[in-house]
Order: sequence, then C-alpha cells, then structure tokens
Amino acid sequence: MKLELAGISKRFPGVVANDHIDLEVGEGEIHALLGENGAGKTTLMNVLYGLYSADDGEVRIDAKAVTFSSPRDAIAAGIGMVHQHFMLIPVFTVTENVMLGQEEAGPLGLLDTRKAEQRVREISTRYGLAVEPDAMVEDLSVGAQQRVEIVKALYREAELLILDEPTAVLTPQETEELFGVMRSLRESGKSIIFITHKLKEVLAVADRITVLRRGAVVGTSTPKDATEQTLASMMVGHDVRLEVEKGPAQPGEPVLRLEDVRVLDDRGQVALEEVSFDVRGGEILGLAGVQGNGQTELVEAITGLRQVTGGRVLIDGRDMTRARPRSVFLAGVGHVPEDRIGDGLILAFSVADNLVLDQYYLPPFARWIVRDDAAVERAAKDRVKQFDIRTPSIQMPAGNLSGGNQQKVIVARELSRPIKLLVASQPTRGLDVGSAGYIHEQLVGERDGGTGVLLVSTELDEVLALSDRVLVIYRGRIVAEVDPKATTREEVGLLMAGAGTRSEGS
Repeated sequence: MKLELAGISKRFPGVVANDHIDLEVGEGEIHALLGENGAGKTTLMNVLYGLYSADDGEVRIDAKAVTFSSPRDAIAAGIGMVHQHFMLIPVFTVTENVMLGQEEAGPLGLLDTRKAEQRVREISTRYGLAVEPDAMVEDLSVGAQQRVEIVKALYREAELLILDEPTAVLTPQETEELFGVMRSLRESGKSIIFITHKLKEVLAVADRITVLRRGAVVGTSTPKDATEQTLASMMVGHDVRLEVEKGPAQPGEPVLRLEDVRVLDDRGQVALEEVSFDVRGGEILGLAGVQGNGQTELVEAITGLRQVTGGRVLIDGRDMTRARPRSVFLAGVGHVPEDRIGDGLILAFSVADNLVLDQYYLPPFARWIVRDDAAVERAAKDRVKQFDIRTPSIQMPAGNLSGGNQQKVIVARELSRPIKLLVASQPTRGLDVGSAGYIHEQLVGERDGGTGVLLVSTELDEVLALSDRVLVIYRGRIVAEVDPKATTREEVGLLMAGAGTRSEGS
C-alpha cells in the first residue's frame, strides 16, 4: 500500500493543529513521525484513521482519493492502528480479543473459535509475533500484549500499521523484539507509521523520518543523513543539549528511609511488599521499572496520599508513616506528580494561583485568613522569569499552557521553597527534548544544593543519565540496586522484566 496525505489541515477553535501537511509512506516502508508534544502528530493520525475529518486536503491510497468517516472505514481500507494505551479485555484469551467485532459463526450458528485460533497462530508464526492464541491476556507481559494488538490489526488484513508511541512501556529487550517484528512486517510489504519521541529508536529502525513542529512539516530525512542532535533541533526549532551535565554526587545523611513498607492498591491487592531503601541528601536515586509495578503506589505512600499497611516511612528521621499530605509538605518534601493534569494543577486556575497552591495559606501569601494578592502576584512574576515559564500573563489559566510549561509551573512551585526531599514522578512525560532538558537541569541543581531526589521514571535512558544510584522495581519489590556508570540498558532491562536479581558490587 502506498499512502499519500496531501495538504491535510485540521483546525480547532483558536488552534491550527495541522497546517497543509504532506506525507508519503511507501509500500514496505517504516516511516517515523517525530515532533514535540502538541506538534500535531496525533491529530494527523486521527484524520488518517477516520476519527477526525480534515478541513482541507485529501488522503490517497495507491493514488486514489479516499474519505473515512469512522475507524471502520479506515480498517476496511487496510489501515490498522495500535494505540499507546492497549484496548484489550484482560479476562479474555488472545483469540477472543483478536476476533472481537470480527466474529465468525461455525456449524449450528455457534462461534467458530477454532478457525480464529488457527488464523491467529498463522499470523503469529508468519511475522514472528510469538503469541499463543489460548493465553489469557491478563497473564501476558506488556510486550506480549502489544504484540496481541498488532495481531488484531493484521487479523483485519491491515496493510498499513500506525504504531503510536509503541515503546513507551517496554523494556529494552521488548523494544528490540518489537523492532524485529516491525522489520518482518516491512519485509512482507507492510507499511508502518512509527510515532515516537525517542530519537535513538528512530535512527535504529526507520527508513525515513518526517518531523512536525507547530502543526507543519519542517523536514524529512533518513537515518544515514540525520543525528539525534539534528533531529532534536528540527523538533524544537533551535539547538538543544541532549547530554545531562552533572558532576560527582556529594551524598549526606538519609532524608528518606523506607523500612519494610507494605502498601495495597485500589483493588485491595498488595502493590508493594517489604520495600526498604534510603535516599540521601545530595544524591539522585532513580527507580527503574515498567509502569504498573508499584511505582505509583510507592510515591503516594511517601507523600501521604496512600495508607501504608506495614513498615515505616521516615523523613529526615521523623516517622511520617501515617502523615497527611500537608504534614509531609511541611516536613520539607516537594512532589512532582506523574499526572500533571489530574494531580499537579487546577487547570481553570491562573498560573499565579497554581504557583502557590500548596502555600496560599502561609506567609507571605496570607495574613491570618486574608490572602495577600500583591504577594502572590510578585512571587508569580519572579517564578515565571526564573523558571522560564512561557505565558502571556500570570493570570492565564494553566489549562491554556503547553504541556512543557504546565510542568514548569509545577516544578517552579515545588522548588521555590526550602525542601529536603524532592519526589519527581515521570517528570518529563510527554515533553519535548528542550523542556525535558530544562527539567533535568533543575533536578541536578537540587541535588547539588543538598536536596535528596527520588526520580521515578519509565524512561530508562533518563534514569541512567540522571541517577547516582538506581533501584529496579518488579511486581512491587526492589529486586536490584545498580551503579548506572557500571551497568548497561540491557542489564537493567532484564531486571525490569524480572530476569534475576543483582545488587551493587555483585
């Protein structure tokens, strides 16, 4: 299948999401689509997949103009999409998930699962997907679940696959397995649009690369003609520093200590079991793991957002096991939450108000029960300048800011007071390389000022680049501690997948 997007434009009130975009994807080609957060990648793919209608331009398949009014039309035309968040039913088998919506009746009008199983097995074998048709989805690893999503698309006879951030929750080994599948699909003549923000992966697997910025195409290249630096510069429109600059750590006394901590998840199941570690002042301790292995519950337990059912949490020597969030804040803990929209900001509030959300009742922002608006305004102006928050006004609602600037508001709020411990959870999720680099500089600056930093991230490269020590979490337990200077991505990836344990120096 040859795909052409010719002059595609999509406008929303006050925003041009796609501005006359031209894109060609040849038969048997892996075409990477790069761009910072909000560049228009997702909107463009939603147009292609029939979720949006373009305001201008047309979609052509094999030189013939087509119009899709729904994903069903796109699927019928041979286009499949694997979303970043899987759309699988855990209690169904692989085959039941794959055939859902494509059920076939056998003799006597009964569901013909045997025929579907045979076809799933054939697809799996042909493309090296290693999927067992009768396996329960809830028993599969994240990487295997993603392969099930690819089988679903191929079962519907897709000739072009859209892979949206497919490696976001994979270990390095699972990523390499996915790349093997992608190459196998390419060799069979399938076309792939690969959406990602990971520059190394683009250079490793793509045939061609198109870069979007502010809704428009700013360049097309190939891996042999591009570098991480040139691609990053195209994405943001200026030179960016990709390497994290930091000197040796000068660790002091522990500012956080966990002793055999046990925590339950929202379903009442054990999320953390016998978790013990320290974070010392003047160091960055990284926590590496595939999302869903207890990281969220761990952060919530430390910050007072989730009840600890066993063990102790000590902050600067004080037992804070059952402390409320405000008490944790007053003990000198800063928190950058993983969900900036749901937990870090009130989108309808102004930038100024969001910058004092955790201090509005304290001097100098309040005198007794009366808020000092002038003090709030002065602080907001200072913090907007210091942390390079791009906003036309401090009275702008936070919801109108870009993702990177929303994150800067949270970081500015948490770092504009003396803290002993910073808990940073997924601090650069969804950010472009420029904004991510700025956040990295702030974390290193806190470390160098004597703050203890707990960095929780599913971005393994980020953890290894920033951390002075790294812990690996798997199924709610700390399974290893490693020195990031003396280990490889592959070794840590194996530990993230539960393949053995290792302690530093062993």
